Amino acid sequence: MSTVQTEPGLVQGPTSRAFEMLGGTPLMWRLLSLAIFCTVWEIAGRTNFNWAFPTFLETMAALWDMLTDGSLLKAYTRTLEPLVIGLVISLSIGVGAGVLMGLRKDAEWITLPVFITMQAAPMAALIPLITFVYGIGLTSKVLAVCMLAMPVIAINSYKAVRNVPPSLVDMSQSFMGSRQQQVFKIILPAASPMMFAGIRLGVAEGFSGVVLAELLITPTGIGDLITFNRSIAKFDYMYATIFSIVAFAVITVSLLHRLETSIFRPEKRGS
Repeated sequence: MSTVQTEPGLVQGPTSRAFEMLGGTPLMWRLLSLAIFCTVWEIAGRTNFNWAFPTFLETMAALWDMLTDGSLLKAYTRTLEPLVIGLVISLSIGVGAGVLMGLRKDAEWITLPVFITMQAAPMAALIPLITFVYGIGLTSKVLAVCMLAMPVIAINSYKAVRNVPPSLVDMSQSFMGSRQQQVFKIILPAASPMMFAGIRLGVAEGFSGVVLAELLITPTGIGDLITFNRSIAKFDYMYATIFSIVAFAVITVSLLHRLETSIFRPEKRGS
C-alpha cells in the first residue's frame, strides 16, 4: 500500500491518512476513547448492577480526597522504595546478562534457561516461598520486582544483541576493528533501541511485581490502601487507588516510550 510524502523526511502511512480522512488526529481519538470509557464507567455505576461498584465521579472524588489529605502520596512513597531498588538491580543485572548472552555462546547456554524459567514461573505461587525465606520486609518485595522485571530486560537485551546485522560486524572486521571496538562502537549502539524497548517492558512488569508483593506479602503502601479500604467497604477509595496505579504506570511507560523515540527513533519524532 502506498504512502504519501507530506514534508521532507516525514512519511504519512495509511493509518495517519485514515485519521485525517475522519477529521482528527491520533491524540484526539485517544482522548475520545478515554472519554467513552469514563462515560461507560459512570453509566455502569449508576445502574447499581453491583453495590460495590462506584461511579466514575465518586471514584474521582475519592481520589481527590486521598490526594488532598496526603494519604495517597504517603502510600506511593512506601511503594516506590522497593520498586526503584528492584528496577535498579534488574537493569544492572538484566542488561549485563543479556549483552553477555548475546556475545558468548557459553553464557547463553548457562544463563538463558534461568531467565526463561523466571519469566514462565507464576509469581503468585513463588511469593509464599520468598516470604518463607526472606520474611515480610523490604527484601521480599524487591525480589518480587526483580523476578518479574529482570527476565524481560535480560531476554530483550539478549535478542537485541543477537539481531544486530552481521554486515555491521563484518564491516568492523574489514576495517581491522578490535573486539572491544566491535562491541562498544557497533553492537551496543545497534542493539540499543530494542534494549530500551525491553527496559520499558521491564518497568511495566516491575509495577505489577511491587503491587502484587504489597497485596500478598504484607499490606504496605498502595497495597495497604487497597486492602484497608476494601475491609471497611469504602469501595470508591479502593477503586480510586487502583485507578491511580494504572494511571501512574501508563504515564511512566508513555514517558519512557517518548524518550525511546527521541533518542533511538528519529524517524518517528514528527509522527
